[in-house]
Amino acid sequence: MLNVSLHPYSLQFRKPAGTSRGVLTERAIWFVRAVDSERPDVVGWGECGPMPGLSRDDRPDFAAAIAQFVAAANAGAPLESLALDALPSFAFGLEIALRDLAMGGRRLLWDTPFARGEAGLATHGLIWMDTADGLLRQIEAKIAAGFRVIKMKVGALPFADELALLRTVRQAYPASQIELRLDANGAWSPVEAAVYLDRLAPLEIAFLEQPIAAGQWEALAALCRHSPIPLALDEELLAAVSDDERAALLETIRPQHLILKPMLLGGFAACEQWIALAEARGIQWWVNSLLESNIGLNAICQWTSAIDPHRIHGLGTGTLFLNNVRVGIEVSEGEVWRREREIPTMTPWAP
Repeated sequence: MLNVSLHPYSLQFRKPAGTSRGVLTERAIWFVRAVDSERPDVVGWGECGPMPGLSRDDRPDFAAAIAQFVAAANAGAPLESLALDALPSFAFGLEIALRDLAMGGRRLLWDTPFARGEAGLATHGLIWMDTADGLLRQIEAKIAAGFRVIKMKVGALPFADELALLRTVRQAYPASQIELRLDANGAWSPVEAAVYLDRLAPLEIAFLEQPIAAGQWEALAALCRHSPIPLALDEELLAAVSDDERAALLETIRPQHLILKPMLLGGFAACEQWIALAEARGIQWWVNSLLESNIGLNAICQWTSAIDPHRIHGLGTGTLFLNNVRVGIEVSEGEVWRREREIPTMTPWAP
């Protein structure tokens, strides 16, 4: 018989992290533990945790809601009968825990060269919100560390300052050397976005995520039609739950790219539904992590290595935390590697 349990944990940032939703010093998550009574020595681990101000399941009763689902599962309710659309991060965590359990509880979820520690996965270098000088220092440090794709948040500083910074970067590092991806997190109005995209166009930006706030389908569709820079949807995807809703969103907006974050979208099965819809319409897609511990990051990286190991996704956030868990995910020279030599069997948060 399946037994699922929840274990709250607080990830502590090495230094305060500036985001579009404030400065983060800690990240609340819950580890999801799954055990089958017929194999009590095999334990599967996952994790869940809404992102404040962003996730569909960011709600005051999140802990009570997931406890209710766990109680139903432990009482024998068929897992497929559990309606988890309103709790996407828990769907993600439960999916990981059950897959880990089915694969022997060793955190080896897919059999790929990456999972076996034989190959790395290239990842972008994420630049956190900062002053203009601080942003430039971060970018130079990432490039020196071997990253060839830089993703920078825009919209927090005056646009003139951000544009000047990006011009400086592009003058030093042409597009043939360094790819630049930008993320506005919905910071601009539709009018501002149209102007700013034109100003950014000479800098050969690979794509820009979410130029305006989610929910403005017609305005975003117009930007996608006319922008000189390819546009990507990120937060826009969160409200579309059914395949019909997802298809309607893509048909209306017609973006060039999608950003897929399994913790936000309800796990890998949900992301694969997005991928199928995107590929049928010629839309590029990219996988990004979302401040998971190494339990979640390990799963995201292994899944990515199984479906698309050769392009450069956004997978390297595990080094941000002081008290990350003992699953050997490391970033080296712009690549994520699985360095684990012995698979841990203790609780993942053991010091």
